[in-house]
Amino acid sequence: MTESAANAPGIVSSAEPTESPATAPGVAPCAPEGIPPASLQSSATAPGVALPPASLQSYAIRIEHVWTSFDDPLLGTSKVVHKDINLSLKHGEILGLVGASGCGKTTLLREIIGLQTPNQGEIFVMGRSLKNVPANHGQQLRNNYGVLFQKGALFSVLDVFDNIAFPLRELGFRDDKWIKRIVFMMLDMVGLSARDAWLKPADLSGGMVKRVALARTLVLEPGLLLLDEPTSGLDPIASEDFVSLLSDLHKNLKFTVVMVTHDLDVLRDLCSQVAVLADNQLVAFGPLASVLSCKHPFIEKFFHNRRAKRVFQYQEVRHG
Repeated sequence: MTESAANAPGIVSSAEPTESPATAPGVAPCAPEGIPPASLQSSATAPGVALPPASLQSYAIRIEHVWTSFDDPLLGTSKVVHKDINLSLKHGEILGLVGASGCGKTTLLREIIGLQTPNQGEIFVMGRSLKNVPANHGQQLRNNYGVLFQKGALFSVLDVFDNIAFPLRELGFRDDKWIKRIVFMMLDMVGLSARDAWLKPADLSGGMVKRVALARTLVLEPGLLLLDEPTSGLDPIASEDFVSLLSDLHKNLKFTVVMVTHDLDVLRDLCSQVAVLADNQLVAFGPLASVLSCKHPFIEKFFHNRRAKRVFQYQEVRHG
């Protein structure tokens, strides 16, 4: 994912949709069942704005039959990255997105953010389709996202205070006293002191960089957080501390999380749902216990190797 400053993102509501019994063609047995078209719109709440149907309001994210490919004009070839991806994530869930390098995890994040458009299919965020989103609604949607990049993506020329204040100022807030109160509140929320506000990114440890980046991500109170390898580069202690921090914040703020991760401890301790991408498809999706019981070569290698067995030794699953 291209690293840049994160503005900050958001979420939806809750109600059970009617699911189709048919499984989408080409989707592996452990993948979710096919999802019926949900692009119906109901009465408008404002000029040009349609109220999402109840089936969409139940989910923070809903991905319907997404296909993605990249063309190589020099070779005249096309590489398929996603084949008929279907996924529904309810509000307040924490999703761990797993897959081999090059399987399309980051591409899927970019599509959820709206930085990239799939070739086919549709993605709904907060009940709104990302297809042909008007500019003003698109900005409103993005302001309700929080994005935490793999290396933090802090502005090196700004101190911690100005990094956290950046999204507020970008949205036009000019009350310095109010901004200062919000920034110090965010520092306290992520376990940093007021003294840390005047440090530059170069003066921070890896764990502190992650905390500052998380504070900036949360400053606009997003309902949806998108994280790219949040514990990458951290030592085991800093990694565990960050996971505990994120877990505590999630309990208090009730946001939804989608994270790309290969950290087995994070998948075990933090994620309520796990999605596995392999062979260009979503080969498994559900609670960790159900994913562990799936029969697929990548799942065997990733979740049932020697180290994984130690990590998951207390997980109550039947395998084999």
